[in-house]
Amino acid sequence: MPTQDHLRWIATFLDAQAAELGAANNTQLAYARDLKDFAGWLSGKSVSFDAASRDDVEAYLIYCDAQGLAKSTRARRLSAIKQLYRFGFEEGWRDDNPAIQIAGPGKEKRLPKTLSMAEVDGLLAAARDVGRSKADRIRNTCLMELLYATGMRVSELVSLPVAAARGNPRMLLIRGKGDKERMVPLSPPARDALADWLVLWEETQEVARLKGKTLSRFLFPSRGKEGHLTRHRFYILIKELAVHAGVSPAKVTPHTLRHAFATHLLENGADLRSIQTLLGHADVATTEIYTHVLEARLQELVLTHHPLAKDED
Repeated sequence: MPTQDHLRWIATFLDAQAAELGAANNTQLAYARDLKDFAGWLSGKSVSFDAASRDDVEAYLIYCDAQGLAKSTRARRLSAIKQLYRFGFEEGWRDDNPAIQIAGPGKEKRLPKTLSMAEVDGLLAAARDVGRSKADRIRNTCLMELLYATGMRVSELVSLPVAAARGNPRMLLIRGKGDKERMVPLSPPARDALADWLVLWEETQEVARLKGKTLSRFLFPSRGKEGHLTRHRFYILIKELAVHAGVSPAKVTPHTLRHAFATHLLENGADLRSIQTLLGHADVATTEIYTHVLEARLQELVLTHHPLAKDED
């Protein structure tokens, strides 16, 4: 178990991350999990954060490898440890960073799972049919049209404030990771679906107002403690839509729609920088994974049209 001294380091570091960098809640939770695991391992060796050496950090990474953790998980844990010690150095808790020269294991390059345009069309059509009521179906249609039209992260979608959607907007203001804002254009089908849902939203909020209830500031309100539709509920919904559309539920997640958005844009000639902006990626290197689409298209082009690729008579 981590000692109180370990926990003090971690808590102070996380508070600074939240205050100075506006780190998202999920990022904070990931840092906390990774650093507490490292702290627990150090406690087993009776080593404190301020006494740990480079050898200790490397031994911990070897331990993680022996546990069968993926390269991406080990790379993330090392990154968290480096940032913790950089913070400790800046605060004067240590006069060095024992992890600074340790090379990470690298990340396993996995191509994102995506969907064909026909499969996306099937999901969008299913949204118009799936739901216990007409209101549910209109809401589901709006959720899916917005997700595919903008490539939003599911957390960005479910927490959209209604203020961002009023007035039949052609552009939607999205607040992403680290509270960074970006503008994303809406397609005509998405605008129509949004307009239909806003009519119902206004009606339900008027009923709530007459009953003396507090009005929701969210586009997709819920009675839960978060005040809006949860990521978990949307995850279940998208699986239901997949079954209805005849698409394998294993292929469909909210993030798959985000990948489909980027992939289909690239297939139709959009450039990486534009896609980077639309997705809210801080680094274009994150977006470059979608170039596999272009590579596949070029390979098909060569095999189809190059004279040397054709069978001789």
